[in-house]
Amino acid sequence: MTEFDVVVVGAGPAGSAAALEVARAGLSVALVERGPFPGAKNVFGGVVYGRVLDELIPRWWERMPVQRWVTRRSTMVLTPTQALTVDLRAQDWGQAPYNGATAHRSELDSWLAEQAVAAGATLITSTVVTGRSATGVRTDRPDGDIAAKVVIACDGVNSFLAKEAGLFKAREHNTLGVKETLALPRAVIDERFGLTGDEGADFEIIGCTGDIPGGGFLYTNKESVGIGVVLELDGLTAAKVRPEELIAELKAHPAIAPLVRGGELVEYSAHLIPEGGYRTMPELVTDGMLIAGDAAAMCLAAGIWLEGVNFALGAGMYAGRAAAAAIAKGDTSKAGLAAYRTMLENSFVLGDHRRLRDMPGLVLSERVQRRYPGLVCDLAQGMFEVDNAQPKPGLRKLLREARRTHGVRVRDLLRDGITAMRSLS
Repeated sequence: MTEFDVVVVGAGPAGSAAALEVARAGLSVALVERGPFPGAKNVFGGVVYGRVLDELIPRWWERMPVQRWVTRRSTMVLTPTQALTVDLRAQDWGQAPYNGATAHRSELDSWLAEQAVAAGATLITSTVVTGRSATGVRTDRPDGDIAAKVVIACDGVNSFLAKEAGLFKAREHNTLGVKETLALPRAVIDERFGLTGDEGADFEIIGCTGDIPGGGFLYTNKESVGIGVVLELDGLTAAKVRPEELIAELKAHPAIAPLVRGGELVEYSAHLIPEGGYRTMPELVTDGMLIAGDAAAMCLAAGIWLEGVNFALGAGMYAGRAAAAAIAKGDTSKAGLAAYRTMLENSFVLGDHRRLRDMPGLVLSERVQRRYPGLVCDLAQGMFEVDNAQPKPGLRKLLREARRTHGVRVRDLLRDGITAMRSLS
């Protein structure tokens, strides 16, 4: 049996951050990954927000493998014939230490694991952890199990270790993220999205998934764009629609087609996303074990935000610190590891999730998904439409007509508005 102070299961962002912190504390740590290399099994359709790395890797932006630095952030609301976009361009986002970046997970995860190994962690690949043992974890390796004082479970959305420990909650709002990567020349991407140099664009889209609760996304890499949809599993099952059909419809939308025209499909991928947020998180601490990342449902899906990697990095960092502190004190019980929860509560990781705990349910509600896109698009079109046959209609009249057209009651509009304001204030 191989022995370490800590074993971290899963070499994603949470796992590598945890292993890095443990190694820096002078303890032995195994970082176990079931793929042939970190990032081999990961797909990703979004943006990495890296400022949490300020605490982990000094001047990380000079070394982290990125595709583009996001300087354009757009939120789009679509109907079959309309598109309303809030488009933000921020010049300082294109300067160090940067706000967000597009990145390939195969490159990002490998780089993060390299930082942990350089600090002293032992990376063990092509190894499946099959469960906990009395002294650590069981694996499928012929040379036996791995002994450790503390196990940090970063083993993904369907965490086997959390389930085995009885900590796993039934997941509400699980979604399936499906992405196509379309190759386009760099010059074409720059021209279509209005970018120069290493500037990048990120579009988050609502109203593009029909009767299935969810949303869409479009973002730029150096010489490709990622486009896809995020779909609630129950809704996808009931609709009996293939995800690629919805992506095809999104690519054909008048607001999207000019941006992706001529793109060559080079990758198709899918990944389960735990979008339930704070209300679906498992217990994060038990005797000898901590849970972080997707295993702990730490994906923030709150309408205008879809973030996961930064929360995984933060949780992994605090898990590593808590494990090292507990071992130093000689108490790796649930009580001895409780500092992990305290660290999370005092940071953005649980601070953001707790404040926005009602947003996943609101965003995936029938009104937000099917009624509000048409309402806001009709309202905007009515404000800007000029026929000169009569004076311009007032906003109150336009809103009343849009509500009636799309079946939105005043009390529902007020209730949803209050929920959003409480979450965002």
